[in-house]
Amino acid sequence: MKGLFKPKPRSPLELVRYAHELLLFIDRSDGVREQKREEKISELNKTISQMRTILYGNGEEEPNPDACAQLTQEFFRENTFHLFIACIPRLNSGLRQCATHVLANLQRQQVKSRMIASDYLENNMDIMDILIPGYEDSDIALTYGAIASECIRHQCVAKYILESEHIKKFFDYVQNPIFYVASDASATFRKLLTRHKSTVTGFLTTNYEWFFEEYNTQLLESPNYITKRHAVKLLGDLLLDNSNAVVMVRYVSSLDNMRILMNLLRDPNKMIQRDAFHVFKLFVANKNKPLEITGVLVANRTKLLRLLDELRLDKDDEGFEEDKAQVMREISMLETGDLWASEIEKDEIQC
Repeated sequence: MKGLFKPKPRSPLELVRYAHELLLFIDRSDGVREQKREEKISELNKTISQMRTILYGNGEEEPNPDACAQLTQEFFRENTFHLFIACIPRLNSGLRQCATHVLANLQRQQVKSRMIASDYLENNMDIMDILIPGYEDSDIALTYGAIASECIRHQCVAKYILESEHIKKFFDYVQNPIFYVASDASATFRKLLTRHKSTVTGFLTTNYEWFFEEYNTQLLESPNYITKRHAVKLLGDLLLDNSNAVVMVRYVSSLDNMRILMNLLRDPNKMIQRDAFHVFKLFVANKNKPLEITGVLVANRTKLLRLLDELRLDKDDEGFEEDKAQVMREISMLETGDLWASEIEKDEIQC
């Protein structure tokens, strides 16, 4: 008779509490028989799958807002989020993936117009001290990276990372020799530096010296094509963002910075050339160019005009061609005073 009746589905609150119980067991399962541990992991897998159905729907029905709200509130009230993060290294790849989908969705859930996850993370920033160093372990890098990336949607989290030592570690993470780790770290790095504009502007203004020193030497001048390509594209996006106008003017007033971009214009890869051009044009367009920059542009005028004239993209791009023509006109019209005439030859750069 027992097999004739299906067990009653657990409510959202019961699912979270059961998951919490299973995670506690897994977290303390050292010395427990493997069979018992596997049984608990199997139960956790079923429980997480049910949570995922509540949050994403089952393909035929949309998620129920009330059920989503109940699950979200209970998840963060019972600190299950923190427990999940701690247990991820003990879970198999399939369960990690399913758990990541659930944890990511919870970042976007609103309860009575409030982002519960944001409130929770603001008081539990130590979670980021677990997630970000996950890039140092290739086994969990993608899982922790995906969760960290979703957490960065909350401004308080981005601010915490930017103001901590974690941001300096990203210069190593994006150069990880394992391609998929480096790519994921690069995506998270980009999100940190582009999503919350006021926070990013404050960070770049306060940390300009060390940040761009590291950015130039480690990323823009990297021998690695992928690292260099991601870096020059992100630099263009940062400097062309109106919210970073003051930072942009400071960057394009540096001769050392311009030399790096002039060298990138000569890169054999067309994508790097294109993105380098979009930064280089800012140096030329600067109405208040320092005399040393004007002098170098004049000294290299012939070579630069030839280089730009030969610069072609694989696909026709009218906007690019128009910008290029304007930059070439600007360079052609540049003049230097007599004071700099004797110094120009010293500043010639090989193009």
